[in-house]
Amino acid sequence: MKRQLILENGAAFVGEGFGSSSEMKGEVVFNTGMTGYQELITDPSYCGQIVTMTYPLIGNYGINRSDNESGRPSISGLIVKEVAKTPSHWQKEKTLSEWLNEYDVPGIEGIDTRKLTKIIREYGTLRGKIVSADADPAKVAAELKQWPLPTDQISRVSTKSAYVTPGSGPRVVLVDFGAKQGILRECIKRNFDVVIVPYQTTADDILKLRPDGVLLSNGPGDPKEVPDAVEAVRKILGKVPVFGICLGHQLFALASGANTVKMRFGHRGVNHPVKNLRSGKFVITSQNHGFTVEKESLNGTDLEITHVAINDGTIEGLRHTKYPAFSVQYHPEASPGPDDSQDLFDEFLSMMETNKKEGAELA
Repeated sequence: MKRQLILENGAAFVGEGFGSSSEMKGEVVFNTGMTGYQELITDPSYCGQIVTMTYPLIGNYGINRSDNESGRPSISGLIVKEVAKTPSHWQKEKTLSEWLNEYDVPGIEGIDTRKLTKIIREYGTLRGKIVSADADPAKVAAELKQWPLPTDQISRVSTKSAYVTPGSGPRVVLVDFGAKQGILRECIKRNFDVVIVPYQTTADDILKLRPDGVLLSNGPGDPKEVPDAVEAVRKILGKVPVFGICLGHQLFALASGANTVKMRFGHRGVNHPVKNLRSGKFVITSQNHGFTVEKESLNGTDLEITHVAINDGTIEGLRHTKYPAFSVQYHPEASPGPDDSQDLFDEFLSMMETNKKEGAELA
């Protein structure tokens, strides 16, 4: 069944449909990962986006029950050069197309993904829509130009109520802005007593849980669209240690007086090199973000840069100079993908233990 992807600038790509036959709009982005498509598709940070995979063959090991980063696909659509029809893996339960159809996510294969990626790199992320092959590109493009990008993604992917994953270690409140299961997995590995709370939970309610630390998760969209969360982080800083990841990193920066801006086409892939300015070491990271902390806005704040991206020099890590708080723009919990930075969770643990010890000595 022929289908097409139409962009707001009028560009149209015709290919074969797979997955659902629904029509779907979204912000069109690209990801450079060679593997990890199931984790990507279920990453809540992609909510509202149509994802283009630059690697040509996707779906070759199928879908299994253990690789999800959330309960269901979060993307609005998937664009690939070729989708595997007969995947092979001992854990495979269904094909990529069958799985996407089950959750009403449309896909297109057979288009020139290199050309599409070059358009995104040149013009930045664009609105797009997956439609039937006989749709009028000019009419759809005009519709897309008038369509405001969604601003409610976080409310769609955050937990609706608090829940607990018990542990014998420090109590960590994980604020869920669209948290990946990988973050919870790393917490469980360290025996954290984790309380997962919705994104709109106030600072007072978080502190009532008597946490040893607060973990700000990844999530979709513009961090400025959740000003109440920024205010909550501002009130928590200095009370308990804080660790921010991806969107959590941006919220930490905003709460500390810095600014965030939208990137041209963002960072999405599993091979982004980052330099740790404190150790001088380089790590390969997994990333998925369309916003970044503005470097010039750090002037006059109590933030220092700890990590930078090698490819474009953007900020990848921050640390507060007065309070026990730090953040990274990338995903230290990512799997599959690099695990170079999982020791950041150990750093968070050490920060909580030190803060608790100092508090006991002052009491």
